[in-house]
Amino acid sequence: MITLKSSRELDGMERAGALLASIHEQLRDYIQVGITTADIDAFVEDKIRQAGAIPEQIGYEGYEFATCTSVNDEICHGFPDKNTILKSGDLVGVDTVLSLDGYMADSCWSYVVGQSNEELDHLMAVTKKAMYLGIEQAVVGNRIGDIGHAIQEYVESEGLSVVKEFVGHGIQPTMHEDPSVPHYGNAGRGQRLREGMTITIEPMVNTGAWQSKMDDNGWTARTIDGGLSCQFEHTLAITKEGPRIFTKQKD
Repeated sequence: MITLKSSRELDGMERAGALLASIHEQLRDYIQVGITTADIDAFVEDKIRQAGAIPEQIGYEGYEFATCTSVNDEICHGFPDKNTILKSGDLVGVDTVLSLDGYMADSCWSYVVGQSNEELDHLMAVTKKAMYLGIEQAVVGNRIGDIGHAIQEYVESEGLSVVKEFVGHGIQPTMHEDPSVPHYGNAGRGQRLREGMTITIEPMVNTGAWQSKMDDNGWTARTIDGGLSCQFEHTLAITKEGPRIFTKQKD
């Protein structure tokens, strides 16, 4: 069921989103060569709890961590690990969900560790732009397919591929609500967007094939060909003034 949020609920989600955005901003300096993905998880959990919020991913269907930390060929749901030591040129996506005073926000951001290169720069730039092209379509009267079409058309024009097994979703009052928000598809198709809907747009973009394979842990998805994968995600609301991004970061 899709619930339409009141202005009070949207304001609460915006406060939660601002907290989550600030944590991602702090990760820009924290993520360095030599730290582990477990260090990242501990840092994020500490910041969430210090602010009086709840790390919603802990306990979700048995998941044990505050974040998903996905490195290089990991598409999503990478397990934080004290043995995964980041080196220069690694690409790490940090995805987390928090609840502040009962209001949720969900955001993934990707970071290059140490020195970048042309391939990483291109992948990062295309993925981020694709997210915002999708967000531009998140307006009253459009359809879910308009979001996915805008993302897929742009990504594929840049010689990259869009993951299809994992999609965006509605959010609030729980982490995953209707509707599903694919990052591919046909314009003019799917659920009509209405004022008060709150969703995530979170394209996962690969340098190689779009298909994934699953690790033995039953959570972590990887590219089937070892190519790199990148993800950016915002939580937003559909409003009559246009998309209202709750997890927007400072430049």
